Amino acid sequence: MSSEQVGPQTKGVTIEFLTTVDLAGEIEGMEGRQLRMRMVTIDPGGVFGPIHDHKGRPGTVYVLQGTITDHRNGVDTEYGPGVGWPEDRHTTHWLENKGAVPAIEISVDIVRNP
Repeated sequence: MSSEQVGPQTKGVTIEFLTTVDLAGEIEGMEGRQLRMRMVTIDPGGVFGPIHDHKGRPGTVYVLQGTITDHRNGVDTEYGPGVGWPEDRHTTHWLENKGAVPAIEISVDIVRNP
């Protein structure tokens, strides 16, 4: 795998866990999974990598502040405040803050219980 396929390593990222809901008993067949909400801050020049997928971990992201560049399938898309995107089983990407201010997102996903 080339370095372009791997993407850069994570740097300048702070993750704050906001809340979780154990999905066992909430939705049939969701034993061992939880709904998780995090606030992710990517400093200017920061990277949320390396390249990763969302198979078995679907989610959504909403940008509160700054601009986040999503590197996905050879396409770079910038998302600013008030915009979000889905992360489904077809998502393979890494994120970057090319701006001058911290980028802050709210990330909500379904994950296996730790």
